[in-house]
Amino acid sequence: QVQLVESGGGLVQPGGSLRLSCAASGFTFSRTPMNWYRQAPGKERELVAFISGILALAKYADFVKNRFTISRDNAKNTVYLQMNSLQPEDAAVYYCNAHVGGMDYWGQGTQVTVSS
Repeated sequence: QVQLVESGGGLVQPGGSLRLSCAASGFTFSRTPMNWYRQAPGKERELVAFISGILALAKYADFVKNRFTISRDNAKNTVYLQMNSLQPEDAAVYYCNAHVGGMDYWGQGTQVTVSS
């Protein structure tokens, strides 16, 4: 079955960096576009970044452009989110997402806290 497992969240000071990872299994990862979403308390879940399958073309939400980078390693079935220049407003639970066989799948999420 499809499984997505995020890791790499934690506490970071404003201006700091984190790299999130999402290990995927149960589907043909290399051909599947992947997404990172986030959800802050009291807010709706929002798309952060998208990466296509084999060509690994990336797109970003305006609020993370030039700070976050999404990438993938198809040999490891893993997608990453490198987050730089983190600000308090970036604090949220970050989720990995894949659309497989007509269904949306989500990981359990990883908490990112940005505080001094």
